This record gives sequence, C-alpha cells and structure tokens, in this order.
Amino acid sequence: MSREITLKEAERKAFTSTFEDGLWDIFIGCFVLMFAVAPFLSRRLGDFWSSAVFVPFWALVYVAIRVVRKYVVTPRIGVVRFGLARKAKLLKFNAVVFVVLLVGLILGIVSAVKYDVPGWIHTARFGLIILVAFSVAAYLLDFTRLYLYGVLIALSPLVGEWLYVQVKAPHHGYPITFGATAGIIILAGLVEFVRLLRHHPIPTEEPSSEEA
Repeated sequence: MSREITLKEAERKAFTSTFEDGLWDIFIGCFVLMFAVAPFLSRRLGDFWSSAVFVPFWALVYVAIRVVRKYVVTPRIGVVRFGLARKAKLLKFNAVVFVVLLVGLILGIVSAVKYDVPGWIHTARFGLIILVAFSVAAYLLDFTRLYLYGVLIALSPLVGEWLYVQVKAPHHGYPITFGATAGIIILAGLVEFVRLLRHHPIPTEEPSSEEA
C-alpha cells in the first residue's frame, strides 16, 4: 500500500511539475493583458477587432513558450509522460472548459440580442464564467495558483466599475484593474521561471574515473 501511495504521489509531482516553470502563468498574464489594452483600440477598431488583433500576439507568445520549454526547461527537468489516470483528467478538463466557454458564448449572444440587459449582468456573467473555468482547471490540473488568478480576474471588472463610478477612471477602469492583474500573474510566472533556473541547473556529464 505504501508503495502504491508513493507511486501516485510521484506521478502527481511529475504532473504538477509541468506548471512549475511559470510559463503558463506568463501566457495567462499576456491573455489578461488584452483586457487592459483593448479598450484603447475599441473606438477605432470596434469591440470585435480590438480583441481579434491580439490573436497573432498570443500565437507568438505560445510559440516562444514552446521554444523556451524545449531548449531551456526540458534539459533541466526532462520530459514528463503521464499515465492513463492523468490523461483522463486532461480530457475531462478539456471537456468541462469547452462546456463553460460554450455557455458563456451562448449567454453573450443572448445578451447581444436583448439590448436592454443591464451592464452589471455582463460583468457578473464574466466573473462567474472565469471563476468556474479557473476553479475547474485548478482542481483537475492540480494547479493551485489558478484559484487565485480566477479570483483576481473575476474581481477586475468589478473593481474597474467601482473606480469608474468613484473617480471617473477612463474605460471603466479596465486598463488599471486588468493591467494590475496581468502584471501580478506575469510577475508570478517570472519568479517561478527564475526559481526553476536556479534550482535545476543543466546537468553536466561527470568525467569517468579512468579519464580523471
């Protein structure tokens, strides 16, 4: 029994090690950064294109993450191959997130058709979808920082609206709140990445005793 527990714990540690490099944190932070910058573009490009223009940026960040993981992270911690249980969790995670996003899309279409929907409904819907998606991801992926990120992102529009009402912050305060949230997430990712580089140097081949 003890050996079975040890193997499960070892597999869990190997699974969670895929998030210890902080690269996914940086990617999430770059995604959140869109909500801070897009309001400045919406007047000229419209709501849709002010967000769509970030797709090449996300693609560039994703490619950069893959390159860094391949040439910087993998030589330090190796390649992790998951068992059937972890693969099943990943499939369940993809299915749940797809359903959550699909529900959010449907609600967004319904809100767009019914123009008399109060603004706070949109904000509450956005926060609820973010909380559910990030909580499910944190649970299924054993990625505990996602709980905090979900709360920060969900609170960003609410705090932004408060800043807009209290101090007339431009663009409903989104550049301030989402910018701060994105900065916190990216900084956390950079801290994890630097920590990995310090604690996992590239292994060097030791000379054999005969060569010595």
